[in-house]
Amino acid sequence: MEQRIVGILLFNEVEVLDFAGPFEVFSLTTEPHSDNKPFLVKTVSQSGEMIKARNGLMVKPDYSFSDAPMFDILIVPGGYGAEEIEIHNSIVIDWIKHQAKKVEILASVCTGAFLLAKGGLLNNKKATTHWMDLDRLEKEFPFIKVQRNAKFVDEGNIITSGGISAGINMSFHIIKSLLGVEIADKTAKRMEYDITIE
Repeated sequence: MEQRIVGILLFNEVEVLDFAGPFEVFSLTTEPHSDNKPFLVKTVSQSGEMIKARNGLMVKPDYSFSDAPMFDILIVPGGYGAEEIEIHNSIVIDWIKHQAKKVEILASVCTGAFLLAKGGLLNNKKATTHWMDLDRLEKEFPFIKVQRNAKFVDEGNIITSGGISAGINMSFHIIKSLLGVEIADKTAKRMEYDITIE
């Protein structure tokens, strides 16, 4: 089984569980009856310098935009840093748009959807975000078909998910889609995460 590289975007004031949840899910995944890991998970930020996540957690990304490898899956988390800071950062928005042309799956967690929306990547697509921000997403980006009461919305190569812990549900959905329900279920049990993988 060929290993896929999962990139997780980091930035100041990123919501911790938005990136740490998917990081844990993809990192813990192993193939049946072996310890082979189908995913190599790496973090990336604009500069590669230390970032300060929500509530003061310091994280050192693996890569900057300039030296990052080709990702197969890119996770764009949310938080105050996404919806109020990076949404105005054209370098980050342009990088995400460029990645969207190359990756197998582009996925957002929580208000990370606003960064995809700002880049026009959700136009004429169904999408969701944190329940507290659904009205804003609908108002600011009228070409998006905003979905309410959804843990995640799968539009093929672009997937958006609701608030914070929904990124974990979305990660299991991606694993199930790519590798099958057995591997997804095995990973959920290992994490003691209560989820029905359909």
